[in-house]
Amino acid sequence: MYIQAFFVAVFGLAAIGFGVVVFRTSSMVRSALALLFSQTAVGCMFLAMQSEFLGVLQIMMMATEMSIMAIFMVMFMMDPGGLGGMDMSHQKRFSLGAGGIAAATAIAVALLSDWGPVTAEAPDAAMQTRELGFEMLGRSMLIFETAAVTILTAMIAATATAIPAREPANHDHKETSR
Repeated sequence: MYIQAFFVAVFGLAAIGFGVVVFRTSSMVRSALALLFSQTAVGCMFLAMQSEFLGVLQIMMMATEMSIMAIFMVMFMMDPGGLGGMDMSHQKRFSLGAGGIAAATAIAVALLSDWGPVTAEAPDAAMQTRELGFEMLGRSMLIFETAAVTILTAMIAATATAIPAREPANHDHKETSR
C-alpha cells in the first residue's frame, strides 16, 4: 500500500512539474511535449492505482493528441521553435491569483470532504475493465459518440481552413461559334 502511494505521489509531482514547464517554455513544440509528459504522468498515476485500462487509454490518447498538435504547430506557426522569445503566459497576476484560489479550493475539498469508508477490497483489474466497458457501452455511449464526432468535425474543419483556396484552372476550351 505504501509503495503504491509513493508512486502515485511521484507521478503526481511529475504531472505538476511538467504542467509548470508547459507555461515556462517559449517553444510551442516543447510546450506540447511537456503537456504530453504531464498527461502521461497522469496515466501512470492510473496505472499505479491499478486502473490499467484508464492508464493505458490516457497514455495512448495523449500521445496521439500531442503528436498531432506538435505537427500542426510546426506546420502552421510562425515560430514553433520559440527562437523569437515569445511569452507563453498572459495576464500573470490574474492567472496567479486564480491558480492560487483554485489550488486552495482543491486542497480544502480534498482534506475537508467526507470521502466515505475506504473499500476493504477492490475488484481485480479484469472486473474493473468489464464494469468500465458496461458503463461506456451503456448510459455513456451517446456522450462518447458525440465527443468523437465533434473531434472528427473539428479536425476536418481545421484541415479545410488550413488549405489555401485555389483559383479554378483556366482550361482553354474552344469556343463554339454560332
